[in-house]
Order: sequence, then C-alpha cells, then structure tokens
Amino acid sequence: MLINPDVHMALGIDVTNKTSIESVIKSAFDKFQTPPCLIANAAGITRDNFLLQMDEQAFMDVLDVNVKGTFLVTQVATTALLEHDLTSGSIVNFSSIVGKTGNIGQCNYSASKAAVQALTKSSALELARVGVRVNCVLPGFTNTSMVETVPEKVKNKLLKLTPLNRLAQPEEIAEVVAFLLSEKSSFMTGACVEVTGGLAM
Repeated sequence: MLINPDVHMALGIDVTNKTSIESVIKSAFDKFQTPPCLIANAAGITRDNFLLQMDEQAFMDVLDVNVKGTFLVTQVATTALLEHDLTSGSIVNFSSIVGKTGNIGQCNYSASKAAVQALTKSSALELARVGVRVNCVLPGFTNTSMVETVPEKVKNKLLKLTPLNRLAQPEEIAEVVAFLLSEKSSFMTGACVEVTGGLAM
C-alpha cells in the first residue's frame, strides 16, 4: 500500500511525556492546519510476573504507559481542540478484557486496563459538554506480537474459554475502533465495548 505523504505522517511519541505529546500534536497542526480530532489511544505495554515476584518498577512502568499515557494524550489532544475552537472530537481508548476479569501473572496490566475503563467514563462525563466523545474497546486475545509471547498451553486454554474458539485478527478490533471514532456512533460516549469472541460474557 502506498502512503501519500500529503495526507499521512508518522511520528515517534513518548506517551509518558507531556512535552513529547504536545510536540506531536503541534507537528500535526503545522502540517494539516488543524489538530487531530480522532484519537485512537492505544498505549499498552506488559511486564508480566506473578504478584509475589513482581518488583515495584515493573508495576509502575505498566501503569505509567497504560494509564498515565492515556490520560496525557486525552488531556493534550482535547486542550488543542479547545484552543482552536473545535467543538467535536472522538477518542477511543484501548482497555482489555483482563481489565474486567483479571489475569494470572498480570496484576499490573489488568489493573492498568481497569483504570483505562474508569478514566474513559470520567473523561466522557467531563468532555461531553465540549463535544468530545470518549469510548473504549476491550479486546480479547488477539493475534499480535504481545500474544505471541504467551505459552502455547495457556493459549490453548484461552481458546477453550472463547466461544468463537479462535484469536481475533487485528483488523476485527480496528473495525470497532473505526466505528467508535466515526459519526456512525455519534450517540455513544462512555461506552466500553467488548470485542472478545464471547470470552468472559
């Protein structure tokens, strides 16, 4: 697929650093003469270990990226919209089904993704008055590099718990994100949509 540089740009960003996020938003504005109004907020890292073996740094690293990063991107992007008198926007945050169920070896990741759901709902309540909708998706186990590190026997167990009996493909998650970003979901805000193949119904 050819990417037209006139309508696309790729930039590195550190979501834990407000200055880095502001720089990216400014670069987007300089190129397109408008701040981004559709944000897919997909910050997410793992540092898996059992609770009793997990060190404090591994716990905080995950919360720093997954929760603080989501908060900062939402704050900076919305501030940019308001500064330019734009009265509509849509943000989709990435949570995870383990933010609802918990998961062995992922107390930090599960806690962070539960926090993203609460952050989504609180943000939606506050930002509705300025025309910004905030929703989130809770993907199930998806065929990504993150899931590739899961041991095969654990994957097989998860598949047995998933009524559709397979992993999601990234495109299947992306379709739901695209819907939530679009005007087709114009009366949705504060929603946390599970895309899990039926896992944890």
